[in-house]
Amino acid sequence: MIRSSAPINKYLNNELPRFFQLQKRSLTLSRALGFNVIHPSTSTSTTRLGSSSSTSITTPVRNRSFSSSSQLHSQEPIFSAMSSKLIPSDPDHVMVIRNVTPNIATFSVPFSRFGKVKIGGRGTLVKLTSGGLAVFSPVALTKATQAKVIEMGGDVRYIVALDYEHHIFISEWAKEYPTAKIIGPEGLPEKRAKQTDDPKIGNEQFAVVFNKETKRETRIDPEFDTDFDYEYVDGHANLEIVFCYKPERVLIQADLLFNLPPTEQYSKVPEAELPDDGAVGKLFACVQNPRGDTKWLQRFNWYLLAKNRDSFNDSMAVIAQWDFTTMIPCHGDVLEGDGKEVFMKVFDWHIQGGK
Repeated sequence: MIRSSAPINKYLNNELPRFFQLQKRSLTLSRALGFNVIHPSTSTSTTRLGSSSSTSITTPVRNRSFSSSSQLHSQEPIFSAMSSKLIPSDPDHVMVIRNVTPNIATFSVPFSRFGKVKIGGRGTLVKLTSGGLAVFSPVALTKATQAKVIEMGGDVRYIVALDYEHHIFISEWAKEYPTAKIIGPEGLPEKRAKQTDDPKIGNEQFAVVFNKETKRETRIDPEFDTDFDYEYVDGHANLEIVFCYKPERVLIQADLLFNLPPTEQYSKVPEAELPDDGAVGKLFACVQNPRGDTKWLQRFNWYLLAKNRDSFNDSMAVIAQWDFTTMIPCHGDVLEGDGKEVFMKVFDWHIQGGK
């Protein structure tokens, strides 16, 4: 845990203004070229240099880079290789599966931006009061994840992409559970339709798509709605859909709030295989730690992530009214017991409508 102290604050005050200036420039460029500041996206026209290195080297605007031991091929379309870089060679070997509550299980895996900045990844499986299952931001479908599904009843009825970026493994879950409803934000079906070179991404139909104009009228179905509150945060850079599982007071979200470092998500990775954080990784972990002094995290959200601040503020005010104690993020550790408290502190400016 990063605690507020004079040395840390001095370091942050000296280094973070430069970090934010760099992020602002990246965000400006991203909006011009379609490059995402949180989860860098790809370009279909870009090719890679051949290499047998365990880490692909890329530039931010071109594509994203992930640690991998697989061979890279010259002139390989980016999309066809992208999803494979998100999957460890043996996912079950490094995946942490546990029940956060009696009816909620998480699948926590290692994941690093650019192969350097450790943020982790997480899928969440929820058993509804009806007995059906909903999976949020699904990770790779493995023997271990399938075993957990069976343990919780086996009836997957909903597959949810929590935002515009967390969708890579929808297809393999949909193939295994073909009657499940697929849910996601506007623009995602079109994005997936263009990614024809990636064998992991199919042409599955979305049953429910949230959009800005009708987000408060959009409902999933009575079975799902009995257990969940949800809010489409169209003002967020990644078009977040946030869910609250009311029976156990648990908030489920993707990129709305990180809780770094991702201790659980890297807990099964051998020490020799851990990527070196470097200065940028350490700085990002400082900013994205919501405990202690959150001044810089609040600024990060206010100036960078809220692409439409009025709409973002409105969504945060809605979520602030929900009753939850635990928060499950896709990146970083689960906040158990103090999730609502942390949420209110981090998003106070947005809830109040001003700094």
